Amino acid sequence: MRLRTPFALLGAALLVLVGPPLLSPGSGSDTGTRIPGLRFMVPNTPGGGYDITARTAAKDAEEADLTGDIEVFNLPGAGGTVGLTRLVGERGNGRLAMSMGLGVVGAVHTNRTPRTLADTTPIARLTEEQDIVVVGKDSPYTTIRELLAAWKANPGKLPVGGGSSPGGPDHLAPMLMAQAAGIAPKDVNYVPFDGGGELLASILGDKVAFGVSGVGEYLDQIKAGELRLLAVTGPKRVPGLDAPTLREAGLDTEFTNWRGIVAPPGLSDAERDKLVTLVTALHASPQWRASLKTHGWDDAFLPGEEFGAFLTEQDRRVASVLKELGL
Repeated sequence: MRLRTPFALLGAALLVLVGPPLLSPGSGSDTGTRIPGLRFMVPNTPGGGYDITARTAAKDAEEADLTGDIEVFNLPGAGGTVGLTRLVGERGNGRLAMSMGLGVVGAVHTNRTPRTLADTTPIARLTEEQDIVVVGKDSPYTTIRELLAAWKANPGKLPVGGGSSPGGPDHLAPMLMAQAAGIAPKDVNYVPFDGGGELLASILGDKVAFGVSGVGEYLDQIKAGELRLLAVTGPKRVPGLDAPTLREAGLDTEFTNWRGIVAPPGLSDAERDKLVTLVTALHASPQWRASLKTHGWDDAFLPGEEFGAFLTEQDRRVASVLKELGL
């Protein structure tokens, strides 16, 4: 994730795959990628970004004949840190992976959890994507400038919903928007939800004035006319979507999120390499390439130790931005 403001550059958000074994025996032609009994853990509710990424990765790996059936299961709670605690507790389990991202990085700080991503085995960063600013189809706001004008006039009266805990991408994006608009972050009425699925219901039910989420989570609802897309948070417009960037709306900021995969601590070199090999083969598959396009994800592949260094950097940057925002 990249975050650019006059004050900070922040990398963000995430794919975490955590759980019991992911791959089960199958007819995969590449035995180097086979992990019998592999499972993906999703540390938030169904319908969110981690969930969509994990289920897409599992389906594509199966269809690419890299493995047999992969079980995907959800273990939501506390911005992903319930799943993280479970993952760390599965020390030595080479058949478990977790989908994660920037949200988990931030939740570790805001929840002050004893377990951190430094306790996991980094497997790979997979994707990067912009966040989007959306309202319900019946919202009085038809443009991002109209929304910003109302927000600046009375920040507390316009609750903004996000599918992550404080410190996560859907929280940091509107906070940086507020900062760029001259709104004190402490005046923002942020309402956290445990994933995009829960957030969607609140946007459609007018429980929040607007929502911030990953571009890939609400494409169907935008195309169906249930949601109105007002802006994208990254450095450029998203192909196929009629929405300006925040900079085009006059805000000197931009933000992108990322997702990746981590595994339990205590794996042998062979177990770690097996997981990295599987995800590397998935990344190279035509099935995954097609999914990137379908979901509007940018390819941000970074395997093994390189991903571990990236996680360390992200942890420092999130801590810095939270401090800078007074959060």
